Amino acid sequence: MALPVRSVISGSIFLGDCCHARLYSFAAPSVLYRRTQYKASTTKMASANAQGRPKTIDSHLHIWASPQEAADKYPYFPGQEPTLPGHLDFLLQCMEEASVEGALIVQPINHKFDHSLVTSVLKKHPTKFVGCCLANPAENGTGVKQLEDLILKDGYRAVRFNPYLWPSGQQMTNEVGKAMFSRAGELGVPVGFMCMKGLNLHISEITELCTEFPSTAVLLDHLAFCKPPLNDEEKLVFSELLKLSRFPQVYVKFSALFRVSRMSSPYLDLVPLLAEVVSNFGANRVMWGSDFPYVVPESGYKGAKEAACLIASQASLSSSEVEWIMGKTVMQVFQGQWLP
Repeated sequence: MALPVRSVISGSIFLGDCCHARLYSFAAPSVLYRRTQYKASTTKMASANAQGRPKTIDSHLHIWASPQEAADKYPYFPGQEPTLPGHLDFLLQCMEEASVEGALIVQPINHKFDHSLVTSVLKKHPTKFVGCCLANPAENGTGVKQLEDLILKDGYRAVRFNPYLWPSGQQMTNEVGKAMFSRAGELGVPVGFMCMKGLNLHISEITELCTEFPSTAVLLDHLAFCKPPLNDEEKLVFSELLKLSRFPQVYVKFSALFRVSRMSSPYLDLVPLLAEVVSNFGANRVMWGSDFPYVVPESGYKGAKEAACLIASQASLSSSEVEWIMGKTVMQVFQGQWLP
């Protein structure tokens, strides 16, 4: 879906649109982000959106068991015990305070391939959350069947490729990786890539998979871990990210801003990066994500949303582009999940 060429509108309007609309009064209620507190009831939610505030959807967060839940039913993977709270009730509280209506839950490493906790949450809140499972790249190929079961039986609608879980010396383009990537496309499920150690280490694999299996949509987590470039090598890596826009099936998550910024909140050094990403991909292929709960001690959950809005305003994005980034893009990828 093509978007019109973006126009420059004052930053005060955008900060109002996205984060602090109660302080402003404009003549375009259809695009105004109002500070309407999220209500669990679908009727009230529909009423709030009927007043003109587009939905805000978080494209990237995690949950894990509380210590009590871990002891009773959902144990942590040995050696991956969390160091901060990430239980469901805490997430729901943060989302309500920030007026975020829905989210994509990414299976956390704390439970590794045991998806039972996230599955239980998806069943409890089917209209609020979408699940992204974690691909198991075991050499025996059992991960392909696990992927199918998680999608077809448990309702997951995305899968994460963590390249650091592949067997030593193996790449995501090995036989198992290609089988899972291809199957995800056949099932209409996007694949998210976590390039935590640098996009330059994985760009060839991502390019090969996108070229060979164009029907599989791709989500690049956290700006593909590209920080504001300080030297020619980093500029080259960022240019490789922008070049991936040639694949129409590739989307970028403007998420975990604290991981990619070199500054503290509100991470204004990301303004030129967001402007270039939107210029190359289009706002309808960019989606905001918080990376809860890791973001909480950094900027706070609500602060993460507000930082994204401020960055967008400084990048002179239009109100329409802000709407795409803050919710419409992820709603388009997972159609039918969060109704407008």
